[in-house]
Amino acid sequence: MVFSEKQMEENAIMYTASRMCAAARTAPKARGIDNIITLVLTGPEKDTLADKMDEISNREFEGTSNIFPRDSKNLKAAQAVVLIGVKRSYAGLKFCSYCGFENCNKCKKAGGRCAYNMIDLGIALGSAISITADDRVDNRIMYSIGKTAAEMNYTDDSVVWFGIPISISGKNIFFDRK
Repeated sequence: MVFSEKQMEENAIMYTASRMCAAARTAPKARGIDNIITLVLTGPEKDTLADKMDEISNREFEGTSNIFPRDSKNLKAAQAVVLIGVKRSYAGLKFCSYCGFENCNKCKKAGGRCAYNMIDLGIALGSAISITADDRVDNRIMYSIGKTAAEMNYTDDSVVWFGIPISISGKNIFFDRK
């Protein structure tokens, strides 16, 4: 049996994406509470997300310089994007204030975000990125993709997302970005 390079690269991308999701899931979490969510988009779904980035660029920045068009172009060129997010939840602590509020109750009332969840998200992102390094797959963590994913209603939960487009090509598509 013969497998083309395209077939093998597609297999490698999905293998890496699945390992990234596993790494995010198994990353350490504060108090052992898992609020991490992962999704992988390819093909038309990935391109729809990139198109939405262009729409947001036009809507929010009205032709002024911003990163959304550049990141949208990178997303369109990537073979897949791994979305990693964290659901809104509260630890229920009486004494903490890492979120900027006196306690979890006051944070929740104000609609704030628990600092522990955001820390967990950062650790999950780092764990996922370590997989791309192990697999020698090009990537970039992008806030702009995450901000756009929040408007796409992929879940019923209030989620803070980051996007990690991944690519296998002869030259890193995330290197000479303008």
